[in-house]
Amino acid sequence: MTHPESTLMTFVAGDGDNLAIQDWPLDDRLALRGVVLLVHGLGEHAGRYDHVARRLNDWGFAVRGYDQHGHGESGGARGGLPTDTRLLDDLADIVESTRVRMPRKTPLILFGHSLGGLVAARFVSLALRPVDALILSSPALDPGLTALQKILVAVLPKIAPNLRIGNGLDPSFLSHDPGVVAAYLADGNVHDRISARLARFIADAGPTTVALASKWQVPTLLLYAGADKLVNPAGSQAFAAAAPKQVVSAHCFETLYHEIFNELDAEPVFAELKTWLDARFPSVS
Repeated sequence: MTHPESTLMTFVAGDGDNLAIQDWPLDDRLALRGVVLLVHGLGEHAGRYDHVARRLNDWGFAVRGYDQHGHGESGGARGGLPTDTRLLDDLADIVESTRVRMPRKTPLILFGHSLGGLVAARFVSLALRPVDALILSSPALDPGLTALQKILVAVLPKIAPNLRIGNGLDPSFLSHDPGVVAAYLADGNVHDRISARLARFIADAGPTTVALASKWQVPTLLLYAGADKLVNPAGSQAFAAAAPKQVVSAHCFETLYHEIFNELDAEPVFAELKTWLDARFPSVS
């Protein structure tokens, strides 16, 4: 299917900083089933999800993504975080602005990967704005910190919250596909910075969110990689074990690396996503 061109626009956040927004509109011949709002991972940007957005378009979903503060084409120091709640505040603003543009009663579905999955899950756990469903891809519910890293996260934000260092992620463990890794390394909108405050947000928000899993109420699809070396899959396992089974559907892809939608054989991942969406958001005849 030929897709309409994606569009780029600038959204002004609450503090005046610009956020880059990318929209993947639906072909006019398709009936709109819902709008998916993409929240990307650490150091990357929404543009890396073009192939995911196009697949969702084919299934009848319009897609919107945005570059989080300090990422991609958005404002802010690379990997920085000016306040503890900045990423959540931005998501709340984007959800509100997206709702305004959507046809009434159209479902709004959050889709978060890695850091974006953590932000989206924390957002839902706090009920900051209503959403109809949540999709989590390898969410950073457990960043797998070493004992030394835990000490640094506890101390550094108090004395140097804006100190930015390398995030320590090894791109070779993103995917088994060498092309994906090469494209990531060549992408000028990808960076490897993380501030002390952002590191603390990740370290704190993951366990706090998992602790609330038993009270989960928003329909959620949790897809994660069993061979993930960038976030600890134990966080997803713990969340899935505690969450109500009628609310949270979880699937572990045992042999895949972190970016499950960018793997050599991502078709089973897309199939799981489509099956879940079809069950909850039937096609409009």
